[in-house]
Amino acid sequence: MPAGSAPAPAAAGYTVRAVAERLGVPTATLRSWNRRYGIGPAQDRPGRHRLYTDADIAVLAHMLELIAAGASPAGAAAAAHGPAPILGDRVGLLDAAFALDTTTVCARLDAHVRAHGVVATWDTLCRPAFADIVARQGGGEGCIDVEHLLSWSIAAVMQQVPTARSTAPVLLACTSGETHSLPLDVLRAALAQAGTGARMLGADVPTVALSGALTRHPGPATVLLWSQRESTALTSAVLACVAAGARVLVAGPGWEVVVLPEGVERIGSLSEAVEALR
Repeated sequence: MPAGSAPAPAAAGYTVRAVAERLGVPTATLRSWNRRYGIGPAQDRPGRHRLYTDADIAVLAHMLELIAAGASPAGAAAAAHGPAPILGDRVGLLDAAFALDTTTVCARLDAHVRAHGVVATWDTLCRPAFADIVARQGGGEGCIDVEHLLSWSIAAVMQQVPTARSTAPVLLACTSGETHSLPLDVLRAALAQAGTGARMLGADVPTVALSGALTRHPGPATVLLWSQRESTALTSAVLACVAAGARVLVAGPGWEVVVLPEGVERIGSLSEAVEALR
């Protein structure tokens, strides 16, 4: 395509029209391949635009290359998808991360989520990958950039998981001053896969904003507050949510030594959070 004509991404991906223009394929063909071969956005988002990820586009581009070489669409789709990734295999992921190859990192993460789910991807792939990076940092290797790229890529992939509908409000928020929102991105995606909707308020949420959010929905609500550091484990945020009549859960290492009001639940893992919020 001519310089400057690439489609601009939407908030969480690309529209089918943008992908069609980029690849030179009719939109009807892309929709057909999405239905038949599962390449592209999930089909469970009635009334909402379905957005393609960079990983989806990479699969489609490979598929088109195979068709041009003589493969049938069905055969090309199967080959382009490739075999399901091995659970927890992080060698290729780390190689791509240290090469700062965001497209490959996202593609590998997306494939693992599709094959094994969000919880297994976080527990067996993402957390061990971060541990490997930290170990290499401890050995004197400068790889803070790699850690940031991996964090961004995980968040980007998790944000592609369509949000489930929910009647009872579940709010996910970092406390004021807390900027480490990646665990909440992962939790929202895991809840979505479990069929539970959640409203993401994101990083650095002021206590007054929590109170405001809880007044927008009638009936009882559930709030999970994330704190990475002890300095951001604010009991004022917890007390404000309790005062609003919400069920309150806290997660993250920041809360480990904080004395909490009676009835506030401590969450120690992603799977525990999903079970508590379903």
